[in-house]
Amino acid sequence: MPRKEQAGTPALVALAAAGVPHTVHAYEHDPRTPAGYGLEAATVLGLDPAQVYKTLVAEVDGRLTVAVVPVTGHLDLKALAAAVGGKRAVMAERPDAERATGYVAGGISPLGQRSALPTVVDETIYLHDEVYVSGGRRGLDVCLAPDDLVRLTDAVVADLARA
Repeated sequence: MPRKEQAGTPALVALAAAGVPHTVHAYEHDPRTPAGYGLEAATVLGLDPAQVYKTLVAEVDGRLTVAVVPVTGHLDLKALAAAVGGKRAVMAERPDAERATGYVAGGISPLGQRSALPTVVDETIYLHDEVYVSGGRRGLDVCLAPDDLVRLTDAVVADLARA
């Protein structure tokens, strides 16, 4: 059962409103961790890092776009641009990403964002029965089925991640 402060994240509200089965996994985020937020979540929660996905915000031809890729890989910006019919992609400025999504960097969820941004999910998501994404704050992940994530975000699925 989620704690009260968790229940109010827009990501968890969106999951509950859609009636999507999910589990909530909270952990104590260490701001001094040398690992990225996603790798920290995988380590602390004892998860296979290949099942944990990070949410990145980029600009494709000047339009903010969300990319969801495994924490074990890197986002291929050219592949992201191609997936949404664009020519050029660059990582969004942190304040722009936070303002558009309504989340703080390190806790940006692909679910329940303030503005519905175009979303592209890496195709490796279908290698797993369950995947983990940010629940809307640092130290909070949610586990759900890949099909539910793609459906709720109206995502395009494409080859985005590189080792």
